[in-house]
Amino acid sequence: MFRPSLPAPMPPRGWWNSRWFCVLLVLATTIPLLAPSIPPFTDLPGHMGRYRVELADPASPLRTLYYDFQWRFLANLGVDLAIVPMAGLFGLELGLKLIVIAIPAMIAFAILWIAREAHGRVPPTALFALPLAYGFPLIWGFLNFSFSMALALNAFALWLRLGRIGRFRLRAALFLPIGLLLTVAHVFGWAALCLLCYAAEVVRARDDGRGFLASLVRGGIACLALAPPLLLLLLWRSGDGNAKVVTGDFFFWRAKYVYIVSALRTHWMAYDIAAIYLLWGLIAFGLAGVWLRMNRTLGIASLMLMIAYALLPRVLLNSAYADMRLAPYVMMVAVIALTLRSSARRQAAVVALIATALFGARLYMLTSSFAAHDRANRAQLAALDHIRPGSRVFVEVALQCLGRWETTRMDHLGSMAIVRRSAFVNGQWADPGAQLLSIRYAPAKGYAEDPTQILRPYGCRAAKAKTYPKGLNELPHDAFDYVWLIDMDRKKMNSFPGLTPIWIGKSGGILYRVEHGSHSSLAEHPPAVEREQQDRGNAPDGHLNRPVG
Repeated sequence: MFRPSLPAPMPPRGWWNSRWFCVLLVLATTIPLLAPSIPPFTDLPGHMGRYRVELADPASPLRTLYYDFQWRFLANLGVDLAIVPMAGLFGLELGLKLIVIAIPAMIAFAILWIAREAHGRVPPTALFALPLAYGFPLIWGFLNFSFSMALALNAFALWLRLGRIGRFRLRAALFLPIGLLLTVAHVFGWAALCLLCYAAEVVRARDDGRGFLASLVRGGIACLALAPPLLLLLLWRSGDGNAKVVTGDFFFWRAKYVYIVSALRTHWMAYDIAAIYLLWGLIAFGLAGVWLRMNRTLGIASLMLMIAYALLPRVLLNSAYADMRLAPYVMMVAVIALTLRSSARRQAAVVALIATALFGARLYMLTSSFAAHDRANRAQLAALDHIRPGSRVFVEVALQCLGRWETTRMDHLGSMAIVRRSAFVNGQWADPGAQLLSIRYAPAKGYAEDPTQILRPYGCRAAKAKTYPKGLNELPHDAFDYVWLIDMDRKKMNSFPGLTPIWIGKSGGILYRVEHGSHSSLAEHPPAVEREQQDRGNAPDGHLNRPVG
């Protein structure tokens, strides 16, 4: 007969689990994002461009000539909805910045709250999970996903608390709308919450003396309040019958390993990977019962997330990197599950001091890295002073290969011309099954959507990306007013027939004005000099034109 396990001893009380210290930790999480004018996350400027279209007057050229925006249900609307009141109060840029600042703060709060509910008090080992508040999916700029996961983790803490005090009816009533809210924010948040809550209820049933199969059934019954969003998902996918839905790339184990070790990927590769191995070492100690032990509820919850991570494909319902997004949260829940086997207060204080120091070092690194990215962004955005409002801009961004540990994160920086100049800019996502925005500006066809703005070295460029300088030699003149090459090295800057340089950045980047009336396409005008020898490492089509003097 199954015997429920005895409750584990509560972690000792100390400064690391006092309210004032936990509040300070949450507030400290916001420090790296306070100074940058635009949070330096890869996809964020692209999202900002969409929000500008969303908030624009429906009668403005932005909505009548360049883009179309139609509200409908998608399981991916978190920040798209939140920005409406925030922009009304603070403006688009500050409103979005406040939302983004809140995401890691909410994750840090959830880490401490979940630890308290699971262990009785926050164990010092839980502080090791705090750096994961800035996991790589957030750095990449998956805003709706990160926003939804921050809400989901706090919802899980509330689920544990209401279960601990026996308020099961209240919990069912509250989590019916909570599940719907999370699904609207991003379906991953709802799915993760379902896995976490199911694991908690299975363990609860086992602790109540039920058998294994009965516990599995009981756990499902306890989570029925989270089931209604399934109807929303059926409506969502059935409403996109004409959209091409792509799901694939299962069980790519090498990539899954890379995603795990990249969970803290930001700046210094050796430091980021060492931090991940430290966390895995702690988890291994907890599983082995050496010095540490693992809370059963959170241990099973992390196992559920790990299984989901293993089964998820890279592309799910047109969303790329579906499995990668979950990697930091698998580790996060596993680390929160840990606590010291010993209840010695002095030992706990030493562990808390080490964890706090590591978290402080991570915040310092992030603050320094974000400040450097912000300076680089500002240098490129100076070109906007030379772009007329409402104009049409073709952008190419000189980028590194994705294999580089840290990139410039300027992939979508050109969309700031939408935000600050209400301009048409190529590079917006336009998947009809996953976006509310579509591109209506027909003259730019073939030079309009993502990834036409991406300019990577020959060996790692996307199939649909434009090349340089071939892309500019074939550019339809009548469709654009400006050509903006972001972060372009001065040595690679060329002169082009029909394009007049009007701004060159001190650290790279160039803005051309398109001279209308004389050329309909640059392809009609052969280069002034013969094609140079193709350089497959940098410019696959060669330098077709004269360098800018």
